[in-house]
Amino acid sequence: MSDPDPFARGTAFVDGAYVPIADAKISLLDWGFIRSDVTYDVVHVWRGAFFRLADHLDRFERSMAGLRMRIPYDRQAITGILRECVRRSGLANAYVAMVTTRGVPAPGMPRARPSLIENRFHAYALPWIDVIPPDVQQRGAHLIVATTPRIPADSVDPTIKNYHWGDLVRALFEAEDAGADNAVLLDRDGYVTEGPGFNIFAVHDGRVTTPDRGALEGVTRRTVIEICRQLGHPVAIGQLTADDLRAADEIFATTTAGGVMPVSRIDAAILANDRPGPISTRVKDVYWAWHDQDRFLTPVEP
Repeated sequence: MSDPDPFARGTAFVDGAYVPIADAKISLLDWGFIRSDVTYDVVHVWRGAFFRLADHLDRFERSMAGLRMRIPYDRQAITGILRECVRRSGLANAYVAMVTTRGVPAPGMPRARPSLIENRFHAYALPWIDVIPPDVQQRGAHLIVATTPRIPADSVDPTIKNYHWGDLVRALFEAEDAGADNAVLLDRDGYVTEGPGFNIFAVHDGRVTTPDRGALEGVTRRTVIEICRQLGHPVAIGQLTADDLRAADEIFATTTAGGVMPVSRIDAAILANDRPGPISTRVKDVYWAWHDQDRFLTPVEP
């Protein structure tokens, strides 16, 4: 039986055409696939509007510049493509990605000259995704500190959103084996970096700290820093150790795909009476309230 609306499961923009997500394909020879030579960004749509789209486009442009990539689309064109992906999907709440791959080398092209490859731009919209499921967020996520170290920042720049997830996937297996919901990774000096797809915050005596190394400079992270300042909570971008996490009053994670996600356990430590803490909860409430503020919104239907 044919699907009456194949676009409803998601819509992609590939090679200049809009297709149902099930039909979206890239070449097996694209360096984005075979060499993880790719950058991307993800913005969410909530109740028919993109949240902080300009900030995501800024980061996407910085990431492409950092990887020496170029595409034939400016910000206005990218915005139009993202809007069309969402419109064709008919989604009020969506996970929307923009992706640039290195591309496919032409026959006979020297493999040591990536600058010669024509870069490819793709985009897609999917139904809303939560990195940590809503029921887990409600009780507070259970995290572990992984033994797998984060890829060194001088090897892979974590501020450029990328697909180098070997270390993050190993950490996810560690969490699964431990019966936890997810993991946080340290760098080789023992400092906290980030988790698989999310930034981390720790609260000590009302002070909020997020790591200063080995982590993506998340748009949700930036939003939470702004919220904490508005609420009067001292907030810092600084060093955190595993012991700092275990001694925290509260911990929460942040990501575009889920927002502000409270944590109630880290390793064997139980936080805030094993439920989301008051600061985490307040920050989460304000975060979603900001989705009603026009200054952050770009409607899907202009």
